[in-house]
Amino acid sequence: MLARSITIHDETALGKVLNTYNLPVSQDVLTVADLIRLRVEHEVADYNERLPDTFQALVQPTDAERVLNGYQIRNKRLIDSEKQVYVALDAFQKNGFFILIDNHQAETLDETIAIRPTTTISFIKLTPLIGG
Repeated sequence: MLARSITIHDETALGKVLNTYNLPVSQDVLTVADLIRLRVEHEVADYNERLPDTFQALVQPTDAERVLNGYQIRNKRLIDSEKQVYVALDAFQKNGFFILIDNHQAETLDETIAIRPTTTISFIKLTPLIGG
């Protein structure tokens, strides 16, 4: 299996793109749960490695404040990816956000996604996601 990446967009409910980046993947097929887990773990690992001033992510850490380009964590610390993943998976099931895969809305965590070079995924947040 070749390493590849998929394009991820964070969008508002009105379709405004807030953030775009490439997520590395090594599988040809993922479930929606796998996608969410990979995304959140990637965001947390990137933050924990660098500890920048802001954390751009799907889930807002518990003691963080929303700022223009993400979340500012009051007391810089490492973030627990397991807690962040749990909050994100729970939020998906409770319609806190939805995912469009090549303009098709994912319905369940078990739904599979065939990863192709042109696969584009949009995360549309409907409510703030606060956790870990």
